[in-house]
Amino acid sequence: MTTSRTTSPEVIPGRRRRWRYVAGFLVLAVLLVVAGRLAWTWLNPMGEQTIDRSQPVLLQSIKDLSRFEAATGNFQVVVDLEKDANFLPDAIKGTRTLFVGSGGVDAYVDFSAMATNAVTVSEDRTEATIRLPRAQLEKPNLDNSRSYVFAQQRGLFDRVQDFLSGSPGDQRELYLLAEKKISEAAVASDLRARADTNTKAMLSGMLKSLGFTKVTVKFTDEP
Repeated sequence: MTTSRTTSPEVIPGRRRRWRYVAGFLVLAVLLVVAGRLAWTWLNPMGEQTIDRSQPVLLQSIKDLSRFEAATGNFQVVVDLEKDANFLPDAIKGTRTLFVGSGGVDAYVDFSAMATNAVTVSEDRTEATIRLPRAQLEKPNLDNSRSYVFAQQRGLFDRVQDFLSGSPGDQRELYLLAEKKISEAAVASDLRARADTNTKAMLSGMLKSLGFTKVTVKFTDEP
């Protein structure tokens, strides 16, 4: 003899009602998590806020330039600066810093330094002679985005001093030393000679385009 089990019609609606409660609870939990995360991001109690209160840029002066930028040299130097104490070991007092300095040096010819009779033209206006001053080197211009402290060793006293001062060590000495070494390298290079050659080529091409068939460019120290 077999017996059949029948499900009461009231059981299925009860189960559906419980699943609705569970689903509603899960949706509410997700909404609470999302809302809390958005509120934390908005409030951001541990974050930082950058406010730029800089004053407007003031134009102090304008200077007319009468020179030709004839060449640019890019240089890089590794500055190895060490400072030792007289009677203390390096672990106690002393610093050693490796600084990478990168920058450019411009070579230019100053046309304002030309004499009044620096340009002579033949009577038939087919020949021209120009006498120029030699190229000069501009002050090195270090690129801050490519200049940085590569490594640094500091003694115990130096670490404590930097910690108490609340500011890192001054890097002006490193920048000045890098500029000096780059300037010396630019003087020893052929940068000025390249600028002289480029200036000659520029003036010769310009005057020939104006109809001169023979153009002679000399420098003031040439016979």
